[in-house]
Amino acid sequence: MSNGATRVLESAELGHRITKRVYARDEPKLREALLNAQFDLSRSHRGPILVLISGVEGGGRGETANKLTEWMDPRHIHVLAFGPRTCDEAARPGPWRYWKALPGRGKLGIFMNAWYNEVMAEHLRRGSDVELHARLQSIRQHERMLSDEGVVLLKFWIHLSRVEQKKRLKELERDPRTSWRVTRADWDAYRIYNRSHALWEHLLRETSTAEAPWYVVEGTDERYRYLTVGKILLKAMRSTLAAKPVVRKRASAPPAPSVIDNVKLIRNLDLSQTLDANDYSAELEKFQGRLAKLTRHKQFAKHSLILVFEGVDAAGKGGAIRRVTGALDARQYVTVPIAAPNDEERAHPYLWRFWKNVPPRGGITIFDRSWYGRVLVERVEGLCSVSDWMRAYGEINQFEEQLVEDGAVIVKFWLQISQKEQLTRFRARERTSFKRFKITAEDWRNRKKWHAYERAVSDMVNRTSTEIAPWTLVEAEDKYFARIKVLKTIVARLKDAL
Repeated sequence: MSNGATRVLESAELGHRITKRVYARDEPKLREALLNAQFDLSRSHRGPILVLISGVEGGGRGETANKLTEWMDPRHIHVLAFGPRTCDEAARPGPWRYWKALPGRGKLGIFMNAWYNEVMAEHLRRGSDVELHARLQSIRQHERMLSDEGVVLLKFWIHLSRVEQKKRLKELERDPRTSWRVTRADWDAYRIYNRSHALWEHLLRETSTAEAPWYVVEGTDERYRYLTVGKILLKAMRSTLAAKPVVRKRASAPPAPSVIDNVKLIRNLDLSQTLDANDYSAELEKFQGRLAKLTRHKQFAKHSLILVFEGVDAAGKGGAIRRVTGALDARQYVTVPIAAPNDEERAHPYLWRFWKNVPPRGGITIFDRSWYGRVLVERVEGLCSVSDWMRAYGEINQFEEQLVEDGAVIVKFWLQISQKEQLTRFRARERTSFKRFKITAEDWRNRKKWHAYERAVSDMVNRTSTEIAPWTLVEAEDKYFARIKVLKTIVARLKDAL
């Protein structure tokens, strides 16, 4: 403590202890209560509860995680320790491995270190305060998004004073049964304890928020550590179970978040643009060839390509995608068709299924519909609340920013046709036997909400067409014209990136 100020970590350097007698009395009761709460959580499909355990080397983080799994049902708890990234993880954006491992509703996950360990290690190597501020801000946004999506975050910092850290490391080394736990990295961490301490204080202050507070637990006495963490977890589980379920009200007429006239963005498109068959054949050959060369360029190995196709029903997304894939090596790309989420997807935040499909560097993912469903169909159909789709604009922009920072080239298309042309195509599909599967009752129902979708699309473009991931509006009345515009756009964006 300096100048009379109270430090965040001071309360975890006071020598908290629990006697054997108290532990023997409280541990069985806590264990039973945790097991019962976990069972109730698994049946409620609430949460999930995500426990982040970080802190000082040698503080007993791993032992604490092991104790929790010993106390509870391992079928509904998953522990992951995050160390240096594997080759597969290093080929994708940093958050990918955390999103991929995120537990679903009704589950309990324990992440050892997770994103905080990466931030601290990076800062101690480079020491840029500006970069640290940006990273912590990104963490706050990420955790806020998880909380808004129903994830209950519990963050534990297991702490030791420098004297206690040295004492504990020596004790572990002396015991043949535990000596294997102490590594050179642990002693390296001890040597920079004083320099790290200020970083820990700053990190805890900046990232302890109302939706994701830090719990600082002294690690010196294992009995105190186990009971403290266990009781906090039990309280969180009971609070989650006792909380009133969120009622999703159907929003029949959600308020427009942007200017009233922004629908002109869509209505003013020149849908009369065409391309004759001969020119189409020549242009198709030329731009497919250019796309093929760019995706085989040696510099492309440092990037990934993410193509997003959205548009009016029957606007020709499938045909445009096939002309793109016709230029690609089948081993290099994957097409991900997005429909209504299944049970597993509904058990996770809405971005989870998209993070899972993020391509590695050198790879290509084509999304036939995408994360923009949150601000399109979910908004118009009232499948989420106004606050849900309103906050989604910022969450989507952050998602795409993280992808671009890792080298992704994101190309987003909205394919537009007129109401008259859509009706013509719907009727043609009904008459053609091999196309009848393309037209459903839902397509006809969506058509009745044409103007609501116009507003939603215009708001979407207005709020998410950024410098790093702009929208391209494609006049798709003429399929030849649309397909070539799509190919030209991809080629241009890739060429700029390489």
